Amino acid sequence: MRITIELEDADIRRFHEALARAHRLVCCADETDILDAAKHALDHLPIASAPGYVRKRIVEVQHLIVMLEDEAWALPSPERDDVVRTLVYFGDPDDMIPDEVEVIGLLDDAIMLELLLRRLRHVVGAYDGFCAYRAALGPLPQAPAERTAYARKLAQRRVALLRRMRQRGDALGAPAPAAAAGDGR
Repeated sequence: MRITIELEDADIRRFHEALARAHRLVCCADETDILDAAKHALDHLPIASAPGYVRKRIVEVQHLIVMLEDEAWALPSPERDDVVRTLVYFGDPDDMIPDEVEVIGLLDDAIMLELLLRRLRHVVGAYDGFCAYRAALGPLPQAPAERTAYARKLAQRRVALLRRMRQRGDALGAPAPAAAAGDGR
């Protein structure tokens, strides 16, 4: 069965207001704390009993965490900050619908993730391209000269993907989640 949820402007505003409340927590926590909270939520929330739509969105949280922790990718600010702010809402157990409410407790998290992932699609797409390129290069060579060439190729691809990511973000008019949360868009 397919169920479609149509969010009106007032609904979107409520989500942005909830996101703004969550973002106020960012000033009190560092990135490590936010990542730890998101990991804790992934490990302890009743995800297995959640509807499929919710589970599909929650899987993206793991992908965002991996992206932030990938030292070779080294996502720069402000995109890194946008991803971290996206994880703040997910890691907050006291969001719009308390996470422990059976079946629907993660629905608001899934909707929020959907809204935020749409804004971050250029960032996630660039990272996916980076991972595909790295996989195509194969394992890190052992010989020093080959390792240097490997690192150079990876760095060149990273720079090109970051440039393309920013161009696409500009073309999309992708606002930073904190700015959008406060302006009612």
